[in-house]
Amino acid sequence: MAEDRDLRQRLVVMLQGGKAHVTYDKAVARLPEELRGRRPRGLPYSPWQQVEHIRICQADILGYTRDPKHPALEWPDAYWPKDPAPTSRAAWDKSIAGYRADRQAFCDLVMDPRTDVLAPVPHDPEINVVHMVLLTAQHTSYHLGQLLVIRRLLDAWKD
Repeated sequence: MAEDRDLRQRLVVMLQGGKAHVTYDKAVARLPEELRGRRPRGLPYSPWQQVEHIRICQADILGYTRDPKHPALEWPDAYWPKDPAPTSRAAWDKSIAGYRADRQAFCDLVMDPRTDVLAPVPHDPEINVVHMVLLTAQHTSYHLGQLLVIRRLLDAWKD
């Protein structure tokens, strides 16, 4: 049982970020509102599009992990906001809050002793919770790295 708890705790750490990767909270902190919708010259995405894409993907992965009836999103259109800027400050805040809530729900799922993190999910024998956590953590880390590059190009990142 100690090994199982250790695995679960390590999965939660991966979801929360840090260690060798920037945390989500640090990556989105103090980004000036006027820069959230700006695309640096030569890049296809704005900070808003990265932040919202991360939220949408994590929500989709969590939804699929928990629910065999989770509706499939249309790739790639449903995974990326079309507009480079959020419609409002409230939209930005809602995206960040949604990401945090889903991350906590994923952590709760992992730490729930009723969840067999190594067993295939009932509706997909090819995946288990560990796989989905690793997928989520890797995807988030990748896009947070892109967000940091965008912030640097916008002169909106201070180490």
